[in-house]
Amino acid sequence: MVTELRAVLTMALLRLLAGTLEITAGLLMVKFGRVDTALKINALLGLIGPVILTLVSTVGLLRLSTQLPWPRLCLTALGVFLIFWGTR
Repeated sequence: MVTELRAVLTMALLRLLAGTLEITAGLLMVKFGRVDTALKINALLGLIGPVILTLVSTVGLLRLSTQLPWPRLCLTALGVFLIFWGTR
């Protein structure tokens, strides 16, 4: 139970961090008020989003690895991979 709560808290904190970064980036775009600067900030967000998705998915899959049978775990990991492949 403790490790499951730790995994959920880690996943939630990573998502809160991502949301905070998104809001901060939006505020910075408004502050600078230039399209070229906003595009640079947006490019950074484009890099951060997939990293957060990967980290959150990894934490969840590691936690589920003791509970799910291997075929189901592999299918879930394949789903995460397909998300990345489909958005290339």
